[in-house]
Amino acid sequence: MTSTHNPDDGVELSYDVVGEGDPILLLHGSALSRAIWRGFGYTKALRENHTVITMDLRGHGRSGKPHTQAAYAMDVLVADALAVLDAAGAPRAHIGGYSVGSRIGYSLAVAAPERLLSLTTLGGTYRIQPGSVGRLFFPGYDAALGSGGMPAFVAGWEAQIGGPLDPQTKAAFLANDAAALQAYFRQTEAEPAIAEADVAALAMPALLLAGTADRDRLADSRRAAGLMPHARLVELPGRNHGTTLFPAQPVLDEWLPFLQDGRSADRP
Repeated sequence: MTSTHNPDDGVELSYDVVGEGDPILLLHGSALSRAIWRGFGYTKALRENHTVITMDLRGHGRSGKPHTQAAYAMDVLVADALAVLDAAGAPRAHIGGYSVGSRIGYSLAVAAPERLLSLTTLGGTYRIQPGSVGRLFFPGYDAALGSGGMPAFVAGWEAQIGGPLDPQTKAAFLANDAAALQAYFRQTEAEPAIAEADVAALAMPALLLAGTADRDRLADSRRAAGLMPHARLVELPGRNHGTTLFPAQPVLDEWLPFLQDGRSADRP
């Protein structure tokens, strides 16, 4: 395990680096970990031509898990990503993010556009509406986390979807620290949207993918693609938010050529 620290608050950040070539930093979704990229086959496919950097977001995986809401502010998450890029020796990198990882990607692109070779979002948005976490999981998620921890959260989510989660996702969620996840979700709902003028100013190549059954994220991705001068939208037929990443091959069929095209981008 490799780790570094946020330079401001000292929270430990766990990450992996494999492969050779232009760096790509992969940012996972809420309550998951960097293992999702390897588990679904993205790391294996991307490492053939890229240095693949996968990190556990704070509050997740093997990274530090503060229990205060302010510790999950977006500017702190952006600083975490920059710290990992610095530790991995990547002055510029492609950024790929799923769900909240996409919002971090957008925010990173606004805060430090000079660090991005490209931006890929998967089930992503540059804004989040109040109540989004409850609609994504189930309305009583916060109370479940506070009273019954992760088992109660998973049980509530399974009741909401009317069946069991796939074993990999269930194991990933049960491994979380409930108090850290509760603080993280509360801050997620409190974060303001990125201004559309800032989104429109993002000039790096961008690939925005969202499932046709992930209506809110698809609408936001469509809007972002219309704002950004070098963005392309890809709709993933039949996929909802939870199935955005799997199966991986149709996503990779879009993502790998996009990254290959980006290799000829101007270097500083």
